[in-house]
Amino acid sequence: MRFKGKIKKRYGLLALLALMFAIWLWQFLNAPTPTYQTMIVRKGSLEQSVLATGKLDALRKVDVGAQVSGQLKTLSVNIGDKVKKDQLLGVIDPEQAQNQIKEVEATLMELRAQRRQAQAQARLAQVTLHRQQELAKTQAVSRQDLDTAATDLDVKLAQISTIDAQIQRNQASLDTAKTNLDFTRIVAPMAGEVTQITTLQGQTVIAAQQAPNILTLADLSTMLVKAQVSEADVIHLKPGQKAWFTVLGDPLTRYEGKLKDILPTPDKVNDAIFYNARFEVPNPQGVLRLEMTAQVHIQLGGVKDVLTIPLAALGEPVGDNRYKVTVLRNGETREREITIGMRNDTQVQVATGLEEGEEIVTGKSSGGSAQ
Repeated sequence: MRFKGKIKKRYGLLALLALMFAIWLWQFLNAPTPTYQTMIVRKGSLEQSVLATGKLDALRKVDVGAQVSGQLKTLSVNIGDKVKKDQLLGVIDPEQAQNQIKEVEATLMELRAQRRQAQAQARLAQVTLHRQQELAKTQAVSRQDLDTAATDLDVKLAQISTIDAQIQRNQASLDTAKTNLDFTRIVAPMAGEVTQITTLQGQTVIAAQQAPNILTLADLSTMLVKAQVSEADVIHLKPGQKAWFTVLGDPLTRYEGKLKDILPTPDKVNDAIFYNARFEVPNPQGVLRLEMTAQVHIQLGGVKDVLTIPLAALGEPVGDNRYKVTVLRNGETREREITIGMRNDTQVQVATGLEEGEEIVTGKSSGGSAQ
């Protein structure tokens, strides 16, 4: 009986082992097999750029103001209108300037009449002095009468000089009044598009201390890009570097230019420091508009016809510019050490360690069950 019990115990142990093996075999056969995201190593170009967000502005933009006070009688343009240089934009009530011209002209007429009168008196004084001088030769008049005649002539000539000075001063006032009358006509200082109207027809403008703004003109044929570059990246920038951008409405079109300058005064945004890097781009079709958001790339350097791989393909670093990557060949993966060169935010140059056409692993995911 004891012998039979041992046999049963062994059979039970063997059955348990067989069950465990069956479970392991089932899990092995049904375990998900890994699938790899791969890419073929190819030659291409690699650009190293500074990325920034910018705003579009017109290269040439001017506020058109009023240099005289008065009511804006007429405004001949609307927002969006295209105007030519010297085109009439509006008129400020000219009555005050016209009245000033009339007043000064009347004063000039009066002064010229006074001058003619003074000239006549001076001629009479000249004749009187000459007569006194002739009589003095025969001692027919006293020395005092001769001096009085000479003094009277000098006074009359001085009066003429005084009137001449008054005429010159009033002539200058007349020129100023005529200039103010011209200023009542607001004309375009340049060709462009009306982008803003500050003063409406019928409003009164006061130009006592500074010229009030009537409207804003912008030449949209050339746009100025202002890219906000972080203080960490701005030290790598210099004028002349290639720059390009895309806009939100058309991310596939690149607008290219060259870096013009970096403004020395930064902007502070949420305790972060940004510098405005500027460059110009032509806008012949008028597609680009004011205040558009630009995704800016400023090229620091670049290489062509080199092996490149995504940054995601890099494994752990093993030294200066040396990393491990995973190569897939005939369904098997092997680690390989490579040396990298230039890199940007998405790609890296392979200096040594890989050949063109090899397949490398960029990611790994679980696939279906083995069958």
